[in-house]
Amino acid sequence: MDLIDPAREVRAGEDLDAARIGACLERNLGVKGPLAIRQFPGGYSNLTYLITAGDRELVLRRPPFGTKAAKAHDMGREYRILKSLKPVYPYVPDALFYCDDPAVIGAPFYVMERIRGIILRKDLPSGLAYSPGQARDLCLRLLEAQLELHRIDYAAAGLADLGHPEGYVQRQVDGWSRRYRAARTEDAPDFEAVMTWLSDHRPPDSPRPGLVHNDFRLDNVVLDPADPVRIIGVLDWEMATIGDPLMDLGNSLAYWVEAGDSEEMQALRLMPTHIPGALTRDELVTAYSAKSGLAVDDIAFYYAFGLFRLAVIAQQIYYRYFHGQTRDQRFAMLIFAVAALERRAAEVIASGLI
Repeated sequence: MDLIDPAREVRAGEDLDAARIGACLERNLGVKGPLAIRQFPGGYSNLTYLITAGDRELVLRRPPFGTKAAKAHDMGREYRILKSLKPVYPYVPDALFYCDDPAVIGAPFYVMERIRGIILRKDLPSGLAYSPGQARDLCLRLLEAQLELHRIDYAAAGLADLGHPEGYVQRQVDGWSRRYRAARTEDAPDFEAVMTWLSDHRPPDSPRPGLVHNDFRLDNVVLDPADPVRIIGVLDWEMATIGDPLMDLGNSLAYWVEAGDSEEMQALRLMPTHIPGALTRDELVTAYSAKSGLAVDDIAFYYAFGLFRLAVIAQQIYYRYFHGQTRDQRFAMLIFAVAALERRAAEVIASGLI
């Protein structure tokens, strides 16, 4: 059975002009011949398409349609990150060219080579199974790939100006709070108690700032079909910056729904992080601290912030659906995720447990 992550028919309202893209590809890459354009179904933010020309497979990334958050979906920035990281972090795709000419598809975009492999979604695909030992190994390899990123000398990679580590945690709390208030719809929770607690309990700046992905999770990595515990790619770099590695860890934990979590959280699960042998959040934190040498004393803060930030992302996307800026029916249910994430963040704040 073919376990390679499949592309599907392009969703209504998200079509691309094949003739214009074909001319652009021929001009920039020498790619000729008729194109087939399909769309990868995963993800809720930037749109990702598979472009096939003969035996050549390329991936095109563009911003979503409709109103977008200020400074979000910067294709040029994401392209630059990939180009700068490729020599020092082998998991990034090979970025080929960037185009900011609106005459091509009406928005900036970039094109990269496809990394063919397995991407795990909510449940394991038919034909793929992990023993408990393999599941544990996969979790540890995922953590190690994140640690490799955090260890990179970002100045030597030419990315020192990507972000400002001083005051990073405060800017994150303040910035995401502003974004939530701006995107809140009448049916959304107010999140004010959570935002106030996060503002009042910010830890100090990290003594070891690093390059952070800000969406490092199991369904953003590509696995080797011949060895499905080996990571061969890391995708979706739109939110990468220089900041506190523990904030990156907390953001990852927010997606990590484990076997013992509530039914409500299980309903939000996007990845098979609940399978036998998979590490728990506590085990991930312990392993991260041991491997990085960083103390993780304020993990409840980082996890609660990750839950809040995830709710803001969901709310921003839901805002577009609520106001008729997108017809993607997947977005209709995000309001329930936002409410569930508020309840979970409040639990973490009250208990101090992750």
